[in-house]
Amino acid sequence: QLQASGGGLVQAGGSLRLSCTASGRTFSSSAMGWFRQAPGKEREFVATISWSGSGKYYAKSVQGRFTIFRDNAKNMMYLQMNSLKPEDTAVYYCAASSRFGTVPGGESGPFNYWGQGTQVTVSS
Repeated sequence: QLQASGGGLVQAGGSLRLSCTASGRTFSSSAMGWFRQAPGKEREFVATISWSGSGKYYAKSVQGRFTIFRDNAKNMMYLQMNSLKPEDTAVYYCAASSRFGTVPGGESGPFNYWGQGTQVTVSS
């Protein structure tokens, strides 16, 4: 019910915009977020956004470079990634919570819907 897209290969300093398309149900009252997993590492929090879009929370590693936003009318969420670094290379997953409208921390537990992931590779 969630599908992430927009990944690809980009040089360091470049930009990408990821999209998360929801289908089958509406997530307009749900917190949504982006997480990523690099090879050999655990999945980590990137950013979350409240149901209204007014609350946005970022990992320190992406603060100031990434922007999360959503369009509830289209049932979609986005992650604008600027000034990309090689350490941003990972599979990026979008997620949604049917139980919470806001998830201000970096915990993945509240999220019970997950997309299949999209690969982002940043070359140096």
